[in-house]
Amino acid sequence: MMTTYTVADGRLAMRDGILPVGDLAGAVWIDLLNPTPEEGRAVKDALKLEIPTREEMQEIESSSRLYREDDALFLTANFLYGVEGGEYGSTPITFVLSNSALVTVRYATPKAFSSFALRCQRSPGLLATPDAVMLHLFEQIVDRLADILERVGSDMDRASAASFRSARSKVKATTRDHDLREALITLGQVGEVTTRANETLLGLTRILSFVGAEKATAVRKENQSLLKTLVRDVRSLVDHAAFLNGKANFLLDAVLGILNVEQNAIIKTFTVASVALMPPTLIASIYGMNFRHMPELDSTFGYPAALLLMVCSAALPILYFKRKGWL
Repeated sequence: MMTTYTVADGRLAMRDGILPVGDLAGAVWIDLLNPTPEEGRAVKDALKLEIPTREEMQEIESSSRLYREDDALFLTANFLYGVEGGEYGSTPITFVLSNSALVTVRYATPKAFSSFALRCQRSPGLLATPDAVMLHLFEQIVDRLADILERVGSDMDRASAASFRSARSKVKATTRDHDLREALITLGQVGEVTTRANETLLGLTRILSFVGAEKATAVRKENQSLLKTLVRDVRSLVDHAAFLNGKANFLLDAVLGILNVEQNAIIKTFTVASVALMPPTLIASIYGMNFRHMPELDSTFGYPAALLLMVCSAALPILYFKRKGWL
């Protein structure tokens, strides 16, 4: 799907579908979502730009992702998407920046794109120039990443607090197990999201560094301060994502330690029970032997005496373990 954004007399005109060559040439931003060959040819005819294919966008070499071709910059990076629905992933997005237009090529819709489109409808001034469009779109992506990292950090804090509170209090084992399981799931999600956010931030860092090296011809003077601000914001988010990742690893080790303690307590209970039952088993085995001459067989109190002996032999080890503090 092709969406074109054109600003005329301070008003935004947003249109879907393939437009005539003249209208495409006058657009400041052309957004291609799952572009068809016809849409690619239309952009090529209007802007004299070769739109990269999906296979080319997925290449990992820096030379294939960041390069200049004539007067246009081709910038590709992986971006996080789908966090709202839980089905998150990373998708490559290409930004083709020329002097006349910005072309974005993507196969998924990160929320930052839809949010930026709404902002443009309220503030058409964001689409003043192609480089301004790209930098403001990067700004929206960075803001979105900041919100995501803040949310997963809050989720991690709540999950860790619930698991530690359950571990300290005398709640039911099922409640404690549920809290610990939820903490493990949340920490796994935090690790996955922060890893993909780091991938996005790394891609943005490379793009901004490349654009900074080409800013004399790619970025207008009035937009260079925004470029510097983006570089600082991305650097701070990289540090924050690294902090969250380290905290998640620490909490994961702590939760696994709590689970190990719980399991050790269960194993200790079974061990004590098996040790306590060994003497009664020995006594029962002795009196279960079929020998003719066993004095207790002829005694009136032989049976209750054997039972009492087995109970005492089981109770004494348990009392000893408690006195030693092993229980």
